[in-house]
Order: sequence, then structure tokens, then C-alpha cells
Amino acid sequence: MTTPALLHSFAPPAKEQFRKLVRAEGVRVYADDGNGYIDALASLWYCNVGHGRAEIIDAISAQMRELDTYSTFDPFTNGPAEAGADRIRSLSPHPDGRVFLCSSGSESVDSALKISRLVAQLRAGTAGSEGDDGSDRQIIIRRDRGYHGVNFGGTSAQGLPLNRKGWGEMVPGIEQMEGDDIESAARLFAEHGDRIAAVLTEPVQGAGGVYTPPDGYLEGLRRLCDDHGALLVFDEVISGFGRTGSWFASQTYDVTPDLITFAKGVTSGYLPLGGVICSRAVCDVLEADPDFLFRHGYTYSGHPATSTAALANIEIMEREGLVDRAVEIGARFRHGFDALVSDGVLAGYRGVGAVFAAVLPEGREATDVRDRMFDAGVILRGVGDWLALCPPLVIEDADIDRIVDVMADAAR
Repeated sequence: MTTPALLHSFAPPAKEQFRKLVRAEGVRVYADDGNGYIDALASLWYCNVGHGRAEIIDAISAQMRELDTYSTFDPFTNGPAEAGADRIRSLSPHPDGRVFLCSSGSESVDSALKISRLVAQLRAGTAGSEGDDGSDRQIIIRRDRGYHGVNFGGTSAQGLPLNRKGWGEMVPGIEQMEGDDIESAARLFAEHGDRIAAVLTEPVQGAGGVYTPPDGYLEGLRRLCDDHGALLVFDEVISGFGRTGSWFASQTYDVTPDLITFAKGVTSGYLPLGGVICSRAVCDVLEADPDFLFRHGYTYSGHPATSTAALANIEIMEREGLVDRAVEIGARFRHGFDALVSDGVLAGYRGVGAVFAAVLPEGREATDVRDRMFDAGVILRGVGDWLALCPPLVIEDADIDRIVDVMADAAR
């Protein structure tokens, strides 16, 4: 028997049978057996405007007929990349900042880590010194339960031990603070304060369990970074672009970081795009020396078609009020989850806006419930004792109710 050609992500390499999807429309995807399924995870936390939006597809096609692709390495640029960066920063807490573009959340995180260390070196006047690693301020503080992609830097900065296992020695200079304990962060600053380049955290921890921040926690991290000259980096790859009821979770929680990573919802996944939003203060450091060369970038940074996808996606989100719709979606899910908790079907739930973790009672396996829900026509993700829900923001109330009803039957 011929082995499969495709090596699947986060799957056993020996596995050979997968469920083949062949088309999608709205909040539903369809398999090759003809069955349709509610996409309750927006594919992988990203398809905010739903599937099959001809407006995005047509915009991409038109752009590729005009300028299909070209690098934005010096001395080149293109209109969609410039317009996309400007539109993204205008929605963010840094409308006077700048936007670095890449192709994924993993690239975004690694870029933010490099920029954090670079800023420390530039401030110390050691960037680019021959034979010198630069400033001694290179430590990155990660947070327990954090997920930051699968490139080498992001893997090293993950707070999920299983995802760091098996890859050998990780990037040095990473220290971990515990979960929601601001005192843990304070102790690290007391020990390493003048050597810390940045604190990296998701404002809402997504793949680690959809944990929202305790009151005052993000504010506490902001103060610690300010007091010790470190950068605060928010990984908003999941929480950005409307998922929490604001364009960015930093706006939902009214805490402004120095760098924001994004991807996923910026194009609703129609084409791969990620990036880093840099504050004006960070940009001032990067721009201070006119002879300084920013030696970072990817082949597809500023790709005109992916930037066009972002512009079309954002236009749909604004026109259809999908950022506000996230709050309505969340309220309806909460109503349904409250009933399931009262009935003992769920042990509880966590979330904000339109992203949730439904927690199962002790002894129930999330993968078992996930499979039962799939058989009943709903796709979501099961991890340990919780189920991840992150539906397209175009989902209608009837489909929200259907998801809750299917969950009630599958989890009993």
C-alpha cells in the first residue's frame, strides 16, 4: 500500500485516514460523502466572515491579474501592502505606529521576539557590533499555558510543555511566569529586571484553554514592563480582528502593549497573512539611525494578494458590523451554556466575545464528545476536558442553538 504523501499537522504520522472536505459556504463545510457540518471553530480560530465570500475571492483574483506577486525588500513596495498596513494600524491601539507583514501567526511571533531583542540592542547602542551579541537585555518572559505558534522562537516561548517536547534544545533566554499570578511575574522582574527584553502573552489564552485575564493582570504586566524598561508583547493571533468584541483584545481590556502580533482573522484565512503592529515608541527606536538596516523579512512579506484579501475582509467586517456581532454571539452561547451547567452536562465554561471553552465534567473525554458532535454535524476542537468554540462571526442564532443542543446530547 502506498503511504500518503501529505504529512498532516498535529496528527500521528502513521495515521492514514482523514475526513476529506470538498467545499464550504457560510458557516458550513461539506465532506466528500455529501454531509454538511457547522464549522464551530471557524476552521482553526480564523474564518471570521465565513466561507465562500465572493467579494474576497474576486478582489484577490483581480489583484493577481494586475500584480500577482513581488517582494517588498528594498527598494520595492506595492499599493496593497501599503494600504493593508495602514488599514490595520488604523484599527489598532497604535494608529501612528507601523506594521510589519509576514505570512502566519508563527512568523509574527518570531518577528516580535526578534524585534524585542533588537530594540533592546538599539537602545543600548550595541546593535550590529561586530562579534557582539548586543545588549545584555535579551530575556523573554513567557506565560504558563501560552501558545505562540510552532516556529523555533514561538515554540521556545510556549507555556505548553508538550509542544516543546522532542525538538531538542530550545532558544535560550526564556523564563516562565506562572499562569495568572502577577506576583510570579514580579519575582522574575526582581531577579532579572535589567536583562528582560519583553513579556510575551496572549491577552486571551486561546489554544491553552481560552483563559481570560483576571482583573488587573494585564495592567500589572504593563506596569512591570514600564518600571523596568521592557516591552509588552500581546499575541493576538486568535483574539485580533473582532473575536473579543473589539478589533483587538487590547482594546477590550484597555491595556496597550508595545507590539501586537496578528494573523488568522485579518484575512479570515482566505490567504495566509500575519504581522506585527509596532508602537510609535518602538518605531522611534528603529528609525533613529538613518543608516540602520532592518535585517528581517520573509519572501512573502507584503504580498499584494494577501494584503488585498485583508482589505476586502476588513471591509466586510465593518459593513456587516461583525465586531459588535461577536458580543451578541457570546451572549447567546452564555445563555445556552448556563442551561447546560445547570443540567450538569457541563462543569463550566470560559470565554469572551465569540470564543469559548466549554468544560466537561470530570471523567468525560473531550475527544469523545468532539467525535459525537461531528457525527451529529458540528465541528469543534476537543482538548483534555474542554471543547473549543470559535465560530464565524456571521453565524446565525439558530446555528448557535443547534451547536448547544448537539453538545447537550453528545456530552451526556
